[in-house]
Amino acid sequence: MADDFAQTVKQQADIVRIIGDYVKLKKSGAQNFSGLCPFHKEKSPSFSVNATHNYFYCFGCHEKGDVFTFVMKMESISFPESVRTVATKCGIPLPKREFNSPEEAREAGIRRQLMDLHEGATQYFEGMLKSPEAARAREYLTGRGVTPETIKTFRIGYAPESFNDMRERLQPHFSEDALRQSGLFSAKEEADGRQGQMYAKFRRRIMFPIMNEAGKPIAFTGRAIEENDEKGRPVAKYFNSPETPLYTKGQVLFNLDKAKSAIKTNDFVLLVEGQMDCISVYMAGVHSVVATSGTAFTEMQVRQLARFTHRAVLNFDPDNAGRAAAEKSIALLTEEDFEVKIVTLEGGLDPDRYVKERGIQAYLAALRGAVRYADYLIERARQEFPARTAESNVKAMNYLLPHIRRMPNALQRNSFALDAAQKLGIDSGILLQEVKQAAAGRVASLPARRAEPVSETEAILLRALVLPDSDPTRALAAERLSNNPSWYEGMAAASLFESLANGPAPDNPLDAAVDAETRQILARALGRGSGDDAPPSLGGRVQTPVDQVREALVNLETRGLQRRQRELRTMLAEADRRGDTEMSNRLQVELVQIMRRMREL
Repeated sequence: MADDFAQTVKQQADIVRIIGDYVKLKKSGAQNFSGLCPFHKEKSPSFSVNATHNYFYCFGCHEKGDVFTFVMKMESISFPESVRTVATKCGIPLPKREFNSPEEAREAGIRRQLMDLHEGATQYFEGMLKSPEAARAREYLTGRGVTPETIKTFRIGYAPESFNDMRERLQPHFSEDALRQSGLFSAKEEADGRQGQMYAKFRRRIMFPIMNEAGKPIAFTGRAIEENDEKGRPVAKYFNSPETPLYTKGQVLFNLDKAKSAIKTNDFVLLVEGQMDCISVYMAGVHSVVATSGTAFTEMQVRQLARFTHRAVLNFDPDNAGRAAAEKSIALLTEEDFEVKIVTLEGGLDPDRYVKERGIQAYLAALRGAVRYADYLIERARQEFPARTAESNVKAMNYLLPHIRRMPNALQRNSFALDAAQKLGIDSGILLQEVKQAAAGRVASLPARRAEPVSETEAILLRALVLPDSDPTRALAAERLSNNPSWYEGMAAASLFESLANGPAPDNPLDAAVDAETRQILARALGRGSGDDAPPSLGGRVQTPVDQVREALVNLETRGLQRRQRELRTMLAEADRRGDTEMSNRLQVELVQIMRRMREL
């Protein structure tokens, strides 16, 4: 069954063999293997793999999870991709898609059609670029230095002037619903409220396909080759696909499909604004380059890049919009602990023109000369507020403070502040005090963090787990918790559940605690059950210890299902963004199964 596929792979996968491909493991017990943790630097092995429970845990950095979690972290891939990767390593064939309802099958069919439709549209545009009508477009591309190789690599095409030609060619192969949802066509609304005949949204434009991470076209950018339309009205230079079931602007980076391998290998990403900038730099040999859609840059895109690197070089246009985009990007990247540098090209040129006019070697030299973002911002403050007056200093300080506050490290914040004070002629004591007050205000605005007390559910299960091994109450709790570690992930008693459920009951219950905090948690849980209060009733009768444990396990399973439900919805959005209809269908099936299970509990 498709909905059981991930679980089937997990059960059949030899986690020791899979992890052993990445980490040198040595046997350290009956079912345990250990090695040096791949997620942090260490000299003594603290990374443990349990073959029985298919689980890994690092006692040093506390990374943990199953075989899919490990592969996701090591390969910087999504959950669906990790399932595929593990299945491939184990020689498990991918199942055929199955659906729970006609509506689910229809929705999956529409997404599949949209993927095929965008591929068909890309081929149509590619073919039209060779037509006589596209002579002006070919002339423009040649003038911009775009070679036939570049056209082929990026699948550049041309949208002709016709309102109907593309529709007529695609209509026999795709449903009207898919055509209307594709974002490639517009339609006028009829008097009765119905949508009229569709016509091509992109016309007389050079077409740049926007690919998902798998390299499949999911949207387009059209570049006008004329400043005015046939009626003499000015036209927008660039025109993008609207958001569709396949495409969300803030979740896609142009060229990431081609660049991601180089980004990971070179451990840096070059971020530019325009698609032509990206194409020119990529074809010149800098393969770690991606582009935003105009000046938009989002947290989702930052998280995408964080899967491959935490070092970014920004090369945006030197105009006001480009500077504003750079500052916004710096803020987003800094908050995700990126090392950020800025390139400012001589002559106010964009990357495309700079490469063509001065050559790739000059551009590489400019990249090597990229400055720290702190230096860039200080220089911006000097340019914006050049007068060294008290008023100007206050404005410069207020400009820099938000950026200083975002730095996650206190030493970095102080270093930035001292450097800015020296270069701007501001009293360093005053600026440091402002930084301190700003940081204090930020901390004060956050909820106070404290050790989370164990819930009654956790307390019931902990009391059961310290009973003798022969006790059926302990056997029930240990068996269910051992087989379902995801149920208690993130809970205050998680480490106690981990050790007590997967080993014999200790002679002294407090020996199960690994540190003072968990010892205190366990002591409180055991003490909570020592009073004379009558146990809660169940259906009009007094609950037995086994009844209490069963109810606590239901509560825990419900919590785990709710968390998995949230994860699935996030993964479903990611699968849809990538156009991965096969995985999207599987996730939807699992989501339905979880909702059904929650209704049963």
